[in-house]
Amino acid sequence: MVLRNSGVTSCEGITVISRAFAVVTSAALVLSLMHEIFPGGDGRRKIVIFAEASGGSGGGGSGLLASPSNVGIAIAVTAMAGLALAATLVYSSRRGSLKSPWSRRRRKHALLAKQWKSLFDVDGKLSDGGIKFLKKIRTGGVEPSIRAEVWPFLLGMYDVKSSKKERDTVKAQKRKKYVELRKQCCQISKRGERSFKLKESSENNSNEDGGDNISQVLDSPTLDEASSAASRPSVSPELVEEEEEHDGGVITNEDISDEAETDSSEDSDSSEDSSEDTKPLLGSTETEDNNNNPYDRSDSTLKKPETGPTSCKSENFATWQRIIRLDAVRANSEWIVYSPSQAAVSEAKAQQLAESVGLKDFDHLEPCRIYHAARLVAILEAYALYDTEIGYCQGMSDLLSPIISVIEEDHVAFWCFVGFMRKARHNFRLDEVGIRRQLNIVSKIIKGKDSHLYKHLEKLQAEDCFFVYRMVVVLFRRELTFEQTLCLWEVMWADQAAIRAGIVRSAWRRMRLRAPPTDDLLLYAIAACVLQRRKMIIENYSSMDEIMRECNSMAGCLDVWKLLDDAHDLVVTLHDKI
Repeated sequence: MVLRNSGVTSCEGITVISRAFAVVTSAALVLSLMHEIFPGGDGRRKIVIFAEASGGSGGGGSGLLASPSNVGIAIAVTAMAGLALAATLVYSSRRGSLKSPWSRRRRKHALLAKQWKSLFDVDGKLSDGGIKFLKKIRTGGVEPSIRAEVWPFLLGMYDVKSSKKERDTVKAQKRKKYVELRKQCCQISKRGERSFKLKESSENNSNEDGGDNISQVLDSPTLDEASSAASRPSVSPELVEEEEEHDGGVITNEDISDEAETDSSEDSDSSEDSSEDTKPLLGSTETEDNNNNPYDRSDSTLKKPETGPTSCKSENFATWQRIIRLDAVRANSEWIVYSPSQAAVSEAKAQQLAESVGLKDFDHLEPCRIYHAARLVAILEAYALYDTEIGYCQGMSDLLSPIISVIEEDHVAFWCFVGFMRKARHNFRLDEVGIRRQLNIVSKIIKGKDSHLYKHLEKLQAEDCFFVYRMVVVLFRRELTFEQTLCLWEVMWADQAAIRAGIVRSAWRRMRLRAPPTDDLLLYAIAACVLQRRKMIIENYSSMDEIMRECNSMAGCLDVWKLLDDAHDLVVTLHDKI
């Protein structure tokens, strides 16, 4: 039990125990030999336990002799010494494998499919308001086979206290909103293409020809008509030959147009009851009826003094599109082994989808990576319209890529990404206020836990913790493997879901969980990562650049569960002080 709790493997334990018994046996043998060698003067055998020379007149010496009755005590003392040696060996073997001075726990089992199903009652509600569900994920993550079902709860698409009927209604409404956003993306893209052609033709032709061209453009179909009549087979990746489980049919572009028209009144009726995450949506009946670009609505966050709101917003969207398409093509292929169905997509389907979202320069990619890139483009463009204050910044594709590799329905992946970005969006503000706030928290955690390390950072003018900038922006995505990233995010999402559900500290204490949920678990994990390397930083590094290189070289070298244990220990110690 002692060896198991200390983290020593079975082989190490057997070796240590063998050594301890060898020490005890040897000591007992020596005592037996001494018993035979040193007989007493009175005819009885005695054992010399301790002798001390005594100088003085006569040069006599005095000795301490023990009777046979004391032999047992001597053997017991020797045995205790052997056990002490064994403990020392255990500590030495364990000390070399520790990456953190305060990590003690091991990962528990992930939430399994059978356990997941057993958590729901007859109405499809999670038992006890989702407390057991969140506790399980906090300590072990989620089994890969059920992540697509679990993540919508963690990321706020579904309330943890909702019923099956309520979730079905929410899913249908979210799907309509996503389709509406994709329709707007197509409208804006078409308007941009016509504007570009108009500008090009006006430069090459005479004034008269230019006027004719202008009249032809102005007489062209409206944005809604152009979108409905578009021959492209899809508005979003899930709308290209994607089989739906409930009816097994293929969703076509005509189906989307009919759905948008038929349900427009339902959307307007339910808009008052929609949750906050639908408020930023730009599409509305009034906008479409007036044949206006959704960007024509005034938005002070995107205005530039030298240009009007419309041109500013159109330019922003065009810029976002260009960067999104570049980043999508560059996305790595680490996700492929975790998504067999998407990895097996046909080349025809992948290319069809890529063309439908305007993806270019993808000939060097395999079909599965083309398909993945096209899904990135569709969802990121929709998010840029959904959150025009942030739009798109490099690094957001790193956060979305794991989500779409797990969740195959685009509208579900989109709303999960919206939930993820509710916290992470502050990392992409142009003023970097959110980044500076988080770096400041990391600095405070390090200062509160290890003043010696903090003073060394001050000496190097690195107390602002800028060397962990990348970890903060993309949430450890570059420092951890794909699977480790998902585990860390799931634990982090479970904390955030607990806070949203109003699960307060007392509930966690009743469940014997020391660390209360926190919105800043990622920052505690980043601080723990630095603290694990405190000795190296203090003894070997003399500049912030060296520390930054060390942090950037951690990829594949971190134990995510020990990191989370350390982070939770920091939460227990410091969350009231930060």
